[in-house]
Amino acid sequence: MPGLASILTPDEELHWLALKMIPGLGTRTAVRLIERYRTPQAILRASRSELEASGVAGSVAQSIASGCSFEDAVVQAKKMGESGAELVTLSDPRYPARLKEIFDPPLALFVRGRVELLGSLTLGVVGTRRPTPYGIAVSEHLSGDLARAGLTIVSGMARGIDTAAHRAALTASGSTVAILGCGVDLVYPSENRRLAAEIAQKGLLVSEFPMSAPAYPQNFPIRNRIISGMSLGVLVVEGAQYSGSSITARLALEQGREVFAVPGSIVSKMSWGPNLLIKQGAKLVQDWNDVVVELAPEHRRALAAGAQGRLFADGGMEAGMLPDHSQANADPGAEIARKLLEKISVETPVHIDDLLARMENVSSSEVVAALFELEMTGAIRQLPGKNFVRVW
Repeated sequence: MPGLASILTPDEELHWLALKMIPGLGTRTAVRLIERYRTPQAILRASRSELEASGVAGSVAQSIASGCSFEDAVVQAKKMGESGAELVTLSDPRYPARLKEIFDPPLALFVRGRVELLGSLTLGVVGTRRPTPYGIAVSEHLSGDLARAGLTIVSGMARGIDTAAHRAALTASGSTVAILGCGVDLVYPSENRRLAAEIAQKGLLVSEFPMSAPAYPQNFPIRNRIISGMSLGVLVVEGAQYSGSSITARLALEQGREVFAVPGSIVSKMSWGPNLLIKQGAKLVQDWNDVVVELAPEHRRALAAGAQGRLFADGGMEAGMLPDHSQANADPGAEIARKLLEKISVETPVHIDDLLARMENVSSSEVVAALFELEMTGAIRQLPGKNFVRVW
């Protein structure tokens, strides 16, 4: 729920943190206890015998009953305050609805940035840490276009494809979420310090690991289920056959998510992963629309409505109406798009060359960019031969 404030009091937050910090308490067991006891307070008040009767191992039950994790919880709360982080728990309305549906949803998420992005339409973009120039170019191109289409780009802020995806989304003035394998107050890899700061300001940093948790190697496969779990689908750009991106794709399939892959050279090891996924049934992606057309109708409608709103916000024009040129518009690109829309009819296709001829004092690159924006909003449709018709 965008804009919804945290529903936790400081005392409630401390109890959630204390439950989170119980040594040896696994994610599935913690979620099962919440389902049974409803609140962390009730769990932490339960006796060892009651907890063991609920299926908790004896040593873990003793740790819960002893309250030994409250000191760690106080430290965590202090670090959260120092770094501006928030805790989004399983019972919080802001917790991603899709993530809650997976087999082992995190008990709580530590977040820094625009928390409302947890409720946005998200797409995972993953790939190798050692990409080819082709992989970087493809990741930047597709992530930028998909971000402009209104999807929030989710990735792991690792070197290579992840970094390219985040940066492209930010460059496109879109939204991006980084799922970390360490605490949200740390940066890994260190060269992404500036990127992490920008995501914390314009996007969102997310981790299920406690504050200041190091980036242990085993953390990354664990965090991959969050990338796929909170996303409508996962796009694999480059990766070896048994890479981390292939693991994320497998998790996406298990979670019932769409899997997309970018084809690559048959002689490049970095293309083995996505090429194999395509052979196994993943959707081959050449442009942003290959992703969007596979989304559910309600998600496509939401993206189109959002894009129309962004395109016409400054001109006082509602979807389906012709532009009002009496109103000033601060965005030249949107003004060109509005003028183009006037020249495209619902009944008769018009060729791009005719549009270029009719648009005086406008460069061909500006016309192509405006057509792209209109097509992305669902306002026009491109027919074979670079002909265009109006949809609404």
